[in-house]
Amino acid sequence: MKFQKYVQDHNNQITLITAILIVAGYLSKYALNSLLGYNVILAVASVIAAVPIMMHAYQALKARVISIEFLVSIAVIGAFIIGEYNESAIVTFLFLFGSYLEERTLSKTRQSIKSLTEMAPTTATVVQADGTTEEVDVDDVDEGDIVLVKTGGSIPVDGQVVEGHGYTDEAVVTGESREVGKQVQDSVYSGTMLSDGYLKIEATKVGDDTTFAKIIELVEDAQDTKSHAEKFIDRFSQYYTPAVLIIAILVFIFSRDFKLAITVLVLGCPGALVIGAPVSNVAGIGNGAKRGILVKGGEAMDTFSKIDTFVFDKTGTLTKGNTSVSTVKNYGTDLPAALSMTARIESLSDHPLGRAIVSYTEGKNYVFNDLEVEDNQTVKGQGMVAQIDNHDVLAGNQKLMQARDVKLSAQQSQDLSDLQATGSSVVIVAVDGVVTLILGISDIIRPEVAQQLQDLRDKGAKHLVMLTGDNQATAQYVADQVGIDEVHAELMPEQKVEFVKKFQQAGRRVAFIGDGINDSPSIATADIGIAMGSGTDVAIETSDVVLMQSSFEALTHAYGLAKKTVLNTKENIVIAIGVVAFLLIGLIAGFIYMASGMFVHEASILVVIFNAMRLISYGKAPKNDQVVTTTPVLK
Repeated sequence: MKFQKYVQDHNNQITLITAILIVAGYLSKYALNSLLGYNVILAVASVIAAVPIMMHAYQALKARVISIEFLVSIAVIGAFIIGEYNESAIVTFLFLFGSYLEERTLSKTRQSIKSLTEMAPTTATVVQADGTTEEVDVDDVDEGDIVLVKTGGSIPVDGQVVEGHGYTDEAVVTGESREVGKQVQDSVYSGTMLSDGYLKIEATKVGDDTTFAKIIELVEDAQDTKSHAEKFIDRFSQYYTPAVLIIAILVFIFSRDFKLAITVLVLGCPGALVIGAPVSNVAGIGNGAKRGILVKGGEAMDTFSKIDTFVFDKTGTLTKGNTSVSTVKNYGTDLPAALSMTARIESLSDHPLGRAIVSYTEGKNYVFNDLEVEDNQTVKGQGMVAQIDNHDVLAGNQKLMQARDVKLSAQQSQDLSDLQATGSSVVIVAVDGVVTLILGISDIIRPEVAQQLQDLRDKGAKHLVMLTGDNQATAQYVADQVGIDEVHAELMPEQKVEFVKKFQQAGRRVAFIGDGINDSPSIATADIGIAMGSGTDVAIETSDVVLMQSSFEALTHAYGLAKKTVLNTKENIVIAIGVVAFLLIGLIAGFIYMASGMFVHEASILVVIFNAMRLISYGKAPKNDQVVTTTPVLK
């Protein structure tokens, strides 16, 4: 056992020693004219290089698997029997060197996992009850502990900010490199970096329960999950490898050419075929992980590539999921003054529409908190009335205006109708009996949606469907704005599931895109479930693909990546089978021999690896900045 471990740990050194001995052997023959030295040195090189190969073959046989190493081992023994020490030395060296290059190139495709694990914090600074701090192992932090993170530090837990403010780099979670401002009550994630400021964080999730730990686990599991192509190749190899052994025996029986039989064994090794599909799978999943796209394995990647119908939830998916002021109609008044009075009256209420107006006004940096309110009244079902700085201010719906005998002009009535047609909630503002503002408040359509949905079509999507619990008018408006083909509104979650099943029964391959919580039944039912969000527990557990950025650019990239990964896998299979066919034809025709054939064989393994590595750079880097426009919708 110790010897086996020693050989495994020094595999690269064995490869180097073999190469040096081969060079020394040829120097002995051609420089020193010593045939004996040539044969002895190459025989020693063969024995040294054959040790790790035969050990792998033995371990595989114990598991009742006839491996590539077993075929090479027989070929080496055969070469020794016929005295072809140069053939055995070169074959074993090329096999070891090919394994070395394979290991090096595969490690590059797994770099996303390595970079993630390296970012995982190992210690945390815990704030004690007396205010002092103590640095502890991250595994010793408990839920409810307060941890301190300073500028440049890595956040060790999932939690909520209880003190301080700063900016975090959440690229490891979302794939988005833009810094995110954090203040009291904001959520933060383990593994993210605090680029500026300081934070005290109450731990809500620690250790393996954190979002970051689950991401690492998910991506690692995904890279080990096999696609349909890989499963087929595994089954194929179980029969192919023994078949090569039988063919070599038959060749010897009928030709009595032992060297030819041994060469068949070497050239029949399905190395490129075995490695071609897994390396494509690993590279594709690694590409997604770098961009905050978590694909649960090769099978999910394979199924995703075949999707023709995308079904979307509306709120939080096609739209941003939070109400805000989307339209401001101003009628000849001082807009800052009118908005300030509106925000002042709405600040007296907890109504969601009022909070949206206050937030909008604060974003404009208009000062309103110092406006004097002499009297205020909430009129149930209509709005609010107040006297602000000696002005009578009304903010509410059309019923409030009618009750207070405030008339709307023809233009104002038309503007009101237009906003209502979009599904927006409307707040009318009157000052001293005259309408000054009409505000449209709605959920905002994601600005990139229309273009990204067209990109989905360009990549092969045939049907784009919206299923929503919202009203028909609002749903239809959103669909018209972004280019959805089919709309079904006012649905309960179980009704969405029925529609997904209906599409599947019609022969469609369905992907459902939702927030991973309310839509988890539909996500689980669809052929591919896609969660757009910050990686909640339900999203990670239920969906096949998690888009940590919650962006449509990530969705279209993931769809294109899935198709490219599957195509890349097929390319590698064709290359592998083509090389085997070429070698066998060359063997029959007499222009391929054991050493040259082994060289081509190992080269083909590198070709499929390098072909797969093209997936690592697939697609453009995610955009950090987007121009946000407001298109009215909703709720």
